[in-house]
Amino acid sequence: MESVADVGPGLDIVGLFAAEAASLTRLARFYLDDRTAAEDLVQEAFIRLSRSAGRIRHGGNPAAYLRSIVINLARDHNRRGLVSLRHRPPAHPDAPSAEEDATTRAERQQVIDALRSLPRRQRDCVTLRYYLDLSIPDIAETLGLTNNTVKTHLQRGLASLATTLEGTR
Repeated sequence: MESVADVGPGLDIVGLFAAEAASLTRLARFYLDDRTAAEDLVQEAFIRLSRSAGRIRHGGNPAAYLRSIVINLARDHNRRGLVSLRHRPPAHPDAPSAEEDATTRAERQQVIDALRSLPRRQRDCVTLRYYLDLSIPDIAETLGLTNNTVKTHLQRGLASLATTLEGTR
């Protein structure tokens, strides 16, 4: 019997999970308030990758494919108002750490709210660039855009964020 790790030509899903799951969960958290739902979403992304591993071209980038899946699942989750992919009761909100003070939390929430108010492509480009520290070509591959389109979305998104955040100070 074939294991999940052996699916696809030379694709090591277990190794990919070890390398990418944490950053994918952080990415999902930009779109979802519920940590449990974000973790479920990442698990679902890996399940979908294992089912369609044969479609990844030789030399393709499975991490980019995973990021794309996570972004699309997060959009679907928010669009449908689902609590989680497994339809669990609502999870308790994440408790802030003892180190975080109210000002830091409020500022962070303002940035997240401003990000969420951006148009979809701008939000995706800004999040992937400045939160996951992806290069322009990696973002382009993840979102299926050209490098110049990514640059345009980044420029517009950053300008909009600056305007929004300056208005809150």
